[in-house]
Amino acid sequence: MSRAVVSAEKVAKVVATATGELVILDGIDIEINEGESVAIVGASGSGKTTLLGILAGLDTASGGTVILMDAVLSDMDEEARALVRGQHIGFVFQSFQLLASLTARENVMLPVELRGDTLAVEQAEQLLEKVGLGDRMDHYPRQMSGGEQQRVAIARAFASRPTVLFADEPTGNLDTRTGEMISDLLFELNREFGTTLVLVTHDKRLAQSCQRTITIAAGRVEPPQTEAAEVLSTETALS
Repeated sequence: MSRAVVSAEKVAKVVATATGELVILDGIDIEINEGESVAIVGASGSGKTTLLGILAGLDTASGGTVILMDAVLSDMDEEARALVRGQHIGFVFQSFQLLASLTARENVMLPVELRGDTLAVEQAEQLLEKVGLGDRMDHYPRQMSGGEQQRVAIARAFASRPTVLFADEPTGNLDTRTGEMISDLLFELNREFGTTLVLVTHDKRLAQSCQRTITIAAGRVEPPQTEAAEVLSTETALS
């Protein structure tokens, strides 16, 4: 039986604005099991990216409980959450988030070196070969296309051997053809490494490649629907 690696119970996020309190998340309950691939979808402003940040320990909830690999993130300060992130989590962002002053090889080496692994160079080069950038290892981000930068970002994410990989709109800044290639690569590596994958996306193809879809509307999880209705709801959320 698969165990839950990420769970949220009654998670809320409320922020103060000039006109009063804004409720972004309102009592979220979800559970994601080991090895699952889950897409979080919803209209812009629904709270899905905020939820991803809270599940990954990048943001804090206003209320509720978040547990990642038995660590209660909602009870931790930033230093403790950062330690959990370093041990268990990988990230792929829409904007790539590569360090401009480092080569592709050096960007991928970074999380391996932070983990204290002496084989950082070898591991980085192996991953860059896997993502088809064996001939671009010494190039800087500014010398690469958007698709190439995202491939470096994916290699870097898997370099830390994460238990859970969080991806925020990983194809959002790419054209359709490049986005499909990145999507295929992400799932290929995910299967190879046996990672739990949690992603936020508007990309219909990417969401439908996941084993399960969670739809967020007005800060709440929409209840499961019949198969036909779920397909229609997902297509609407991603449009």
